[in-house]
Amino acid sequence: MPYLNKFILEKVQDNFDKLELNRMCWTLCVKKNLTKSPLLIEEEDSFKVWVIFNFLSEDKYPLIIVPEEIEYLLKKLTDAMGGVWQQEQFEDYKVNFDDGKDGLSVWELIELVGTGQFSKGMDRQTVSMAISEVFNELILDVLKQGYMMKKGHKRKNWTERWFVLKPNMISYYVSEDLKDKKGDIVLDENCCVESLPDKDGKKCLFLIKCLDKTFEISASDKKKKQEWIQAIHSTIHLLKLGSPPPHKEARQSRRERRKKLLAEQEELERQMKELQAANENKQRELETVRKKLEEAASRAAEEEKKRLETQVELQARFSSELEREKLIRQQMEEQVAQKSCELEQYLQRVRELEDMYVKLQEALEDERQARQDEETVRKLQARLLEEESSKRAELERWHLEQQQAIETTEAEKQELENQRIMKERALQEAMAQLEQLELERKQALEQYEGVKKKLEMATSKTKSWKDKVAQHEGLIRLIEPGSKNPHLITHWGPAAFTQAELEERQKSWKGKKGTE
Repeated sequence: MPYLNKFILEKVQDNFDKLELNRMCWTLCVKKNLTKSPLLIEEEDSFKVWVIFNFLSEDKYPLIIVPEEIEYLLKKLTDAMGGVWQQEQFEDYKVNFDDGKDGLSVWELIELVGTGQFSKGMDRQTVSMAISEVFNELILDVLKQGYMMKKGHKRKNWTERWFVLKPNMISYYVSEDLKDKKGDIVLDENCCVESLPDKDGKKCLFLIKCLDKTFEISASDKKKKQEWIQAIHSTIHLLKLGSPPPHKEARQSRRERRKKLLAEQEELERQMKELQAANENKQRELETVRKKLEEAASRAAEEEKKRLETQVELQARFSSELEREKLIRQQMEEQVAQKSCELEQYLQRVRELEDMYVKLQEALEDERQARQDEETVRKLQARLLEEESSKRAELERWHLEQQQAIETTEAEKQELENQRIMKERALQEAMAQLEQLELERKQALEQYEGVKKKLEMATSKTKSWKDKVAQHEGLIRLIEPGSKNPHLITHWGPAAFTQAELEERQKSWKGKKGTE
């Protein structure tokens, strides 16, 4: 059961019926273990006690229920039966309890309840009802149950119902056999319960408010009303706090208290054992010290005897040793004087060595400074050499570039010379052509003079034409015969001048611009 409770039953879904699992386990073990002696309770009541035992037992194998839980269960049964708890009787039972046992097994607990040892004067039905009530509270988490009147939501009529209060809901049935369930009132931290005044002939009214519905209920008397209001209010408060039901919380607190007491008892036993062991160690140490003292006393007596014997011998030796000591002291004084002189010489030598060491340190410092200067000069020389090499490389590069430029200039000069020769040749050819053109121009002018004379003769005949010619003289230029060279078209007309004349005019124009 501890394994089932810890690893299986705590992880099942809400719709899993743990009671059926308990009933199956009960069926498997009841025939072999239940006592054959007649009991005051039925087998169904024995099963309920078996389930209660599994709830209250310790979580270790073999399962037992400790005397504290036995007392708790018997008090619950006595209160449910309406009896008076006899504490003295239970104390006598605990006194007669076997010291070698820590508690009762489930079958011993069933026998204890079934024999009626703590329910004397109660009939079987009362004991059965008490077991059922305790079973409903501890196992089924029934905090309170009973008949009350409930007002309907649609027909507004009052009907008697059997109400069962659990940690998170209130279920109501037609009767207490729980066969015909009519509905549930789901409780949460937002619900509340309020007392109502009497109205419509109904007394002891109270109201349960939920988010979606409101339930109006009438109790049988004021005591029942107050009990139900208090029970529902406590349930809602536990839901707000997220706490388990009171009986489960009480069981957990009892277990924690037992664990704490057990730990304290174990700690006390451990301390007692440590004290006992320490006491035994002290006793052994004292015995050892006593023996050592006895041995020391015997050794002291023997040593005292030996001391007396040796004292006489020592006195005889003392006189001879005294004379020898004087002689040795005199020799030692002489040696001390000699050693003092040697020490003074040694100290003088040490001072000289210290002076030499200081000078050596100064020389080393000078040498180190000289080495640093030498290293600085060497680095400077290396840097100058590096700069000189870079300058030399740069000069060589410039020299190569200059040679290349000279070679390029020589090639360009040669090319210009060739171009000059070619241009001179072209110029000579152009001059020859110019002379030929001059000759042709003179011939053309002669022809022009003849034509001009003819023109003057023709124009003299008409005065108006002559006037027009006079006005526009210079603007009209007669067409003259051109050279045989390629013709040029200008604003003067075709064959006005040759290519050579054009170049000459361009040179003159450039000269005029330069002078301006």
